[in-house]
This record gives sequence, C-alpha cells and structure tokens, in this order.
Amino acid sequence: MRTLLLTVFVTIVNLTNAQTTNKMKLNAGVITEKLQETKKFYTEALGFGVSFENEFYLLLHTPDQSAEISFLQPNHPSQKPIFQSEFNGKGVYLTIEVENVDEIYKQLKDKGVQMEIEIRNEPWGDRHFAIKDPNGIGIDIVTYTQPEE
Repeated sequence: MRTLLLTVFVTIVNLTNAQTTNKMKLNAGVITEKLQETKKFYTEALGFGVSFENEFYLLLHTPDQSAEISFLQPNHPSQKPIFQSEFNGKGVYLTIEVENVDEIYKQLKDKGVQMEIEIRNEPWGDRHFAIKDPNGIGIDIVTYTQPEE
C-alpha cells in the first residue's frame, strides 16, 4: 500500500511539473486579404523567410528563425468562425528587438520604407523607430539601452 501511495504521489508531482515546465512558443496570427503584399514586405524589407505557405495561409520567420508570425485569408471555408474576421488595421503592434537599430534604420530608409516614428532615444532605455506593415500593424524596431538617470 505504501508503495502504491508513493507511486501515485510521484506520478502526480511529475504531471504537475510537466505542466509548469512545458515549453511554449508564441506565433501571432493576422487575418488579412493582403497575403502577397505582406509576404513581399516582410521578406524584402525585413529579411524574413517563408516557413510555409499555401493559397490561404502564410507563415513567416525572423531571419534567425527564432520567431514566427502567420497571416490567414479571411472567411476561408477551412477555418472556423473565430478565425474568419479580417483584422481592421488598428490595435496591434509588433516589437522587433535588434542588435543594431541604427543599421536596420539605415537599411530600411535605403529601401524606401516609410518611417512612422523617426529613430530616437527614449528616457526609459529604448533606441527605436517605427514602421507599418501593409495591414496597418505598427512595428517598433528597437535596441534596448540603459535608461536615463
């Protein structure tokens, strides 16, 4: 009986630990009609790669493949209603942390990407600038620095 109780206890502890140490990976998704414009923007301007695509879905990854973002055509019959309404272009932003924000800023300026916020330092420690993707999503490109004293 003691062995059975110990076995049950160890199993419960292991299940609890498995739930709390489970690895998670976040993939944000945007529902949009602009799949081709979005693909062109992220691959050409930001150097993202295509992880997967078909006629209604696009999965892109950052240049170092550490993160992904997906785009889905609205009202696609393969999707349930929760994944059918098109994004309205407001209320979402992305932050892309880079090692050298000045270098990325210059590259994007040279490519003719419109700046929504010119490069600047913030008192809380950001050196950043912002652009918009074809869907109206604000993208804050930042290198974190020391906050002002």
